Parts: sequence; C-alpha cells; structure tokens
Amino acid sequence: MATPVRAFAVRLHATGCSLRETEAILASLGVEHSHQANFQWVHRLTDSSPDPPTASPSRVAVDETAVRVNGDLYWVCDTIDLDTKLILDAQIFKRHGTDPAAAFLHRFTENHDCSNTSFLTDSYGYRTDFARLGVSGQVDYTDQNLIEKWFHTLKQRIDRFHHSWVGSRRSVR
Repeated sequence: MATPVRAFAVRLHATGCSLRETEAILASLGVEHSHQANFQWVHRLTDSSPDPPTASPSRVAVDETAVRVNGDLYWVCDTIDLDTKLILDAQIFKRHGTDPAAAFLHRFTENHDCSNTSFLTDSYGYRTDFARLGVSGQVDYTDQNLIEKWFHTLKQRIDRFHHSWVGSRRSVR
C-alpha cells in the first residue's frame, strides 16, 4: 500500500538518492526503516507513483538515451528543468527518430506552460521538432551536460543491478 511515507521514499529514490541516503533522510524525519524496506517499497510502488507536477520552466534540456527492457532496445526521452534540476517528464519509445521525439515534446508542451521556455538540446534533429511545435529551441552542448549526467546515473543504476532492465516499460519511466 502506498502510504505517504512509502510514496515519499520512492520519490526520494527517483530523484537520485541511494537507498541508504533515502534511509538517512527518513531517519532524520523520525521514520526508522532499513534500506531493504526502502528497496521493497521502490520496487513495489514505482509503477503506482503519479506523474511529475506541472511546471512553467524557463530553460529545459531535452535528450534521449537507449536502454534495454527484458532484452529489447527502447529509447527514453527526458526533460530536465535547468534552473531547478528537476526531471519534468520522461517517456519511453520502441523506436528512435523525429516522430517519437515530436510526440514526446508535444505531450510535454501540453502538460506544462512552455510559453516562455527555451529548449536546449545536443541534437540538431530536435530543431525540426521545435519548429513543428513553434517553441524556442537551440543546440547547446554546455548546459545540456545536466541531462547527460542524469542518463549516466540511470545507466549506472541499471548496470549495477541488471545487465538489462528487468521490468516493464513503465518501471523504466
């Protein structure tokens, strides 16, 4: 059952805290549970956690990376608010290209106020998608490093626990 404490622990872990860091944060709030309990909560409740809240970001990094889910290759598209360092949205696709990227960006612009948002990417392919949606976008390799660091962390976690992700597409998201 997703109690508020369990949901908070899953959210902490999803933001990049290790299980032991999550345990320490909960302990500082007076909640005493082992990292094994947190591990079980994360793996049981990940699929039931709600989508991230809406936002009005000013600068957003957009990128994608490949992951394996039960042996099949998928592409994770992600957006990070460069000012708050929050992951704003993630979606997983079976194929790579401008159509999935455009679908991802369309959904993102529908869920968030992007009227004053500047999108940054390291791929010229996204510029076509930015033009399709009528949003401001530019290629920026320096500020884009934040999303690359996140993907590096994601892949480290996957490699640490599995040779390929064992679970559902939603659990990867």
